[in-house]
Amino acid sequence: MPPRTAYHGALGDQFAEHATTSPYNAYVDRPAMLELAGDVAGARVLDVGCGAGHYAAELLARGAEVVGVDGSATLLGHARARVGERAELLLHDLEEPLGFADDGSFDGAVCALVFPHVTRRAQLLGELRRVLRPGGWLVVSTGHPTADWQHFGGSYHADDWVELPVGDGPFSIRFQRMSLEVFLGELLAAGFVLERVVEPRPVSALREIDEAAYDKLNERPSFLAVRLVRP
Repeated sequence: MPPRTAYHGALGDQFAEHATTSPYNAYVDRPAMLELAGDVAGARVLDVGCGAGHYAAELLARGAEVVGVDGSATLLGHARARVGERAELLLHDLEEPLGFADDGSFDGAVCALVFPHVTRRAQLLGELRRVLRPGGWLVVSTGHPTADWQHFGGSYHADDWVELPVGDGPFSIRFQRMSLEVFLGELLAAGFVLERVVEPRPVSALREIDEAAYDKLNERPSFLAVRLVRP
């Protein structure tokens, strides 16, 4: 059975299209994550849950060597169409250990909007700590806890699994709600050191395309992004 942490078939196709143009993805999360990653020229970077290859393409353009992993063959097809042979792309269930990677074999890792979809998060974080070299960095983004609270209601501290529609299509994605305390707590418990916390706002280019979306995303938090270091 395909892993539930990945988006397969028609859902994968819908998500790939949505992530290309969605203000949330293209003008808020991706710019913030790339800024947190910093100078990646010459770095070997693991793209965890690489999806349709949007982040991989940007990292490659900045001079990184990229290995992308995802549990969806559908999304890896989109990623290959986007980056060709310039990145190593692997089909891998993130609920399983990263057996393809040696200890300390990466300079950095990007985990964009994947973390709350994973059930075995402690295992994944332990594996990321293992495959990163000492001093290596990890950038992680997730839905902002207050945005999820406003959308789904109930307790801010709820930890239920919820479904969120993807664009205007018939599909939805499944993830676990978590408070700020839980999100940061899991990362720190895995042995990482927190360097920066960012509540991303849209880049100015969005104003020229969709001023209403730009104003909305400036007023309300949508994502939370952090940069951590492996001691």
